[in-house]
Amino acid sequence: MVKPNSRVLDIGCACGDLLYLLNKKKNVQGQGIEIKHDNVETCLKNGLSVIEGDVNNEITNFRDNTFDYVILSQTIQTVQDPKWVLEQMIRIGKRGIVSFPNFGYWKCRFQLLLKGYMPITKNLEYDWFSTPNIHLCTINDFYNLVNMLDIKIEKKFGLSAKGKKKAIRGLMANSFFNLTSENALFLFNKN
Repeated sequence: MVKPNSRVLDIGCACGDLLYLLNKKKNVQGQGIEIKHDNVETCLKNGLSVIEGDVNNEITNFRDNTFDYVILSQTIQTVQDPKWVLEQMIRIGKRGIVSFPNFGYWKCRFQLLLKGYMPITKNLEYDWFSTPNIHLCTINDFYNLVNMLDIKIEKKFGLSAKGKKKAIRGLMANSFFNLTSENALFLFNKN
């Protein structure tokens, strides 16, 4: 989804694997924000440009339209205010890419229905009391939020826990997408 030679901000970049890959394969000019000191050290050792800090504080330091892409990979459910972070992404980037675990996935629903416990899957491996996921959402919840913010979705994919992509098409596409996708991936821009 990221075009070659783009300017990219990766929010919650962890050890910088995505930034490193984009740099090597797409020649992007990348910047990361990461809260964990050990991850920042790993990024710096690999020659990546990363700011250590909380996205809620650091993202306000970027000017409007600074980046071609702002990426929030498997992080939106961990930020304090997802709506505000999406607004900031659109402010500082031309496009945004968000991926997240889908709590509307059939296995999650099944565990809640039959066992009555918060779901634990390969992708959601934490117990409810130790999870970093503070804002659980489904694909439908994400649609509602981007509609509220007047954000245009350009592309969307369902992803398996192993990252296998599924294109979503057809009459019942959104319901099927929400039910069968363990993870979701969206490319969007300002409407």
